[in-house]
Amino acid sequence: MQAELIDIRNHLIQHAPFDDMPEELINELTASIEISYVRAGTQITETGQISTHLYYVRSGAVEIFRRSGELYNRIGEGAIFGQFGLLMRGQVRFPARALEDSLLYRVSADVFLNLFENDENFADFVEIEDRSRLRSAVSRREKSNTLMTSRVSRLISRKTVSAPTTVRLQEAARIMTDNSVSALLLMDGEGDNERLRGIITDRDLRIRAVTEALPSETPIKDIMTEGLITIRASSYIFEAMLTMLHNNVHHLPVMDGHEVRGMIALADIVRYESQSSLYLVSNIYHQQNVKGLKKISNDVRDSFVRMVNEDANSHMIGSAMAGIGRSFTQRLLELGEEELGPPPVPYCFMALGSMARDEQLVVTDQDNAMILSDNFVPEEHDAYFLALAKFVSDGLAECGYTYCTGDIMATNPKWRQPLKVWRNYFTDWIENPKAEAC
Repeated sequence: MQAELIDIRNHLIQHAPFDDMPEELINELTASIEISYVRAGTQITETGQISTHLYYVRSGAVEIFRRSGELYNRIGEGAIFGQFGLLMRGQVRFPARALEDSLLYRVSADVFLNLFENDENFADFVEIEDRSRLRSAVSRREKSNTLMTSRVSRLISRKTVSAPTTVRLQEAARIMTDNSVSALLLMDGEGDNERLRGIITDRDLRIRAVTEALPSETPIKDIMTEGLITIRASSYIFEAMLTMLHNNVHHLPVMDGHEVRGMIALADIVRYESQSSLYLVSNIYHQQNVKGLKKISNDVRDSFVRMVNEDANSHMIGSAMAGIGRSFTQRLLELGEEELGPPPVPYCFMALGSMARDEQLVVTDQDNAMILSDNFVPEEHDAYFLALAKFVSDGLAECGYTYCTGDIMATNPKWRQPLKVWRNYFTDWIENPKAEAC
């Protein structure tokens, strides 16, 4: 297979409904692809035209309209359009226009129908799932949310600003200032061997450099953050939002394999979706006391209702609600340590139940526990950890996460134990499974 066809095939199989397509069919599809480049503002299909092709967006962005002329959706890399007219063997029902300069793959009607007849997953996607999505979307208000359908690549608004890991502190700061960016990606290697190694942010410069009065010639790699959380360019914006929620990060490098496509920040998603659950999490970490957390906890229900009304699936909703719950827990731990002082030995506070499984809803109780260092001495240390567990548990209750009726909480000494005890717990649960241990 020619290199160009291999590239087309490799891109197709990253996205539904082509990701599970049999190899023979995907190869036939790849060989039949017509490539089309359209400039921003170009009308791709018009109402009343005969439907002749299925379109796949390789890059760029496309707007889909209702027959009334109202905007229905915006789609990006990896999305398809035109299938509804082909299924009806008729005219274009939802006209399309290029929002950005776009590279499109065109699939002829004959090839489309062959795939439809010979690949059940493909048929289900374009007939059942997609038509259902169309019907629900048409009934929504004009300003429907695209958080669930738009790709992360839509948020990349500028070229990547990066520097080698060998630069010095002052030079890194100058590059960030000259390019008006709040974060700098740090790279190793050159050309095809260049790899992302770390990141430095404005906050890092303040806390790790200025506060510590580091010399301007300090190697930037000495203070950079490694082991980065990243996101694929083909991921949905909602996935990026969940990634930020779960990891409490404000910057996500956007990757295409080993290549850095760009970087998105918390502010990019907040601008894109100003009422998202990510905005709520940002507010959580800015609260200075339990009273403030309780006040904004009223927004959790609004966030839940909003996602339901916009047809988010159960996994998306459960993950977002769990991320919000974990954020309340983490902020309460921070506030508790501010009030009680630093912990006497290392510890890990565990979220259990629906919050841990990413299955949380609005009305839920709290389930949690503590793993303490094996250096834990009950007589010396337990008063602190009981007070911290009570601070967090009471705070969660104030924020709407009711106490566990089964007392599965870190305030219960059974669930506030050193690591060696937890090892024994798990050994017993595995070797002697009982219903009450599940």
